[in-house]
Amino acid sequence: MQSKHILITGGAGFIGSHVVRLFVTKYPDYQIVNLDKLTYAGNLENLKDIQDFPNYIFEKGDIVDADFITALFQKYNFDGVIHLAAESHVDRSITDPMSFVMTNVIGTVNLLNAARDAWKASGFEGKRFYHVSTDEVYGELHDPEEFFLETTSYDPRSPYSASKASSDHFVRAYHNTYKLPVVVSNCSNNYGPNHFPEKLIPLMINNIIHNFPLPVYGKGENVRDWLFVKDHARAIDVIYHNGVNGETYNIGGFNEWKNIDLVHLLCKIMDEKLGRPEGTSVKLITYVQDRAGHDLRYAIDANKLMKELGWEPSLQFEEGLASTVDWYLANTNWLKNVTSGDYLNYYESMYTNR
Repeated sequence: MQSKHILITGGAGFIGSHVVRLFVTKYPDYQIVNLDKLTYAGNLENLKDIQDFPNYIFEKGDIVDADFITALFQKYNFDGVIHLAAESHVDRSITDPMSFVMTNVIGTVNLLNAARDAWKASGFEGKRFYHVSTDEVYGELHDPEEFFLETTSYDPRSPYSASKASSDHFVRAYHNTYKLPVVVSNCSNNYGPNHFPEKLIPLMINNIIHNFPLPVYGKGENVRDWLFVKDHARAIDVIYHNGVNGETYNIGGFNEWKNIDLVHLLCKIMDEKLGRPEGTSVKLITYVQDRAGHDLRYAIDANKLMKELGWEPSLQFEEGLASTVDWYLANTNWLKNVTSGDYLNYYESMYTNR
């Protein structure tokens, strides 16, 4: 498959920025259009190293705006879509579920409609719609020996996971109903550089730096599988180019950790990196009331992706975590900007004054 004009939605976000950078640098003959609304989690500073590449274009816009999306397809004549734009923070979905419905469901359907209408005249030849989703759509694992498979039944348990499950179903429905060429992937928790500090790992790193409390839900016994973000970007590359239409691929890091064990490991690494006596940061751990509907365990079986498409994780978790800490400590200005909100001025300064 040789799609040359690719729309990547949510490309200024955490995972999206790594995908955009990979495609822009690896495929200089592709035109990559990064569409992002630039909400609090979208930060063009994440891509300042490639912003002047000739095959990179940024478009600010909202996937909820159907007319805008239709016009964008007409403007660029896309061959492919890699759809990452989403509201993704579970806590926020509990307090504001409608925002998740609008972006994750309505926005996805707008993109599906635009792709279907733009590509149907060609019989969908050489086209692909790649929908990036989450392992949270599968619900909760109770058996410690059980893993999420591509065939696992959906059981979303938060407004966030319900909205992503709905979008997944729409993508598959458009494949079955309209023959739209689609692939779907469901990934485990990502970590790495450029992660907005509302999620566990960057939040803990930031709070340890500033000697702030380290909030841990419940007893910290919830288990997650962790995937290095650059490994996820490589998997997306492989699936986009080599995946089979209509198929789903699970992406995981084979790194299960209890939250409290992960926080203890981070405290140890941070104390070493910051030259603090061992045990200093552990004293900052504060147990807080558990989140409503908090799933106990997620774990991905990524063997289908490994066996059929040849992908595998490149880093062991401890190695990836140490390199992630190094990145945050070397980029304290980035961390300061995103926590203060100053990064929101980056778009205006870099794009409107050209």
